[in-house]
Amino acid sequence: MKQGDLKTKEKREKNWKLLYTRSVKVARARQLGFDYPSESNKPEIEDDEPLNVLFICSRNQWRSPTAEAVWRNHPDMRVRSAGTSHNARRHVSVDDKRWAHSIFVMEDKHRSRLLAEFGRVIANKPVHVLDIPDEYQYMDPELVDLIKASVKSVLGLP
Repeated sequence: MKQGDLKTKEKREKNWKLLYTRSVKVARARQLGFDYPSESNKPEIEDDEPLNVLFICSRNQWRSPTAEAVWRNHPDMRVRSAGTSHNARRHVSVDDKRWAHSIFVMEDKHRSRLLAEFGRVIANKPVHVLDIPDEYQYMDPELVDLIKASVKSVLGLP
């Protein structure tokens, strides 16, 4: 084999390895829920577009469903709720995080779990900790008041 042919073969093999490695990385990134190569996850919100807000607690049983119910009919917001626990009624997904413009978690441990599992997906999204302990039932009047006051102050709503 000539020297030129050998270099061409090595170059083709090197290109194939790079393409294969890149495709494996792309597939793994999709599986983990982020874009590769990294693209900005910062949401672009039009002025007339509603704000997508995601409420998260542990089991999606009391606090986050209450927040979803409280803010569901607000004209400037679209809301969802989910839980971080594997036995949550609705487990938070990558699609939820991509959809959300703003994320509200009930406790700091929820923010930590999100960052650990989906750090790159939510890297450019605001995650607000409401500091609401898990001691309320669904639609408890005190819980409703806490959620209304907290979310209003964070989002600057009247």
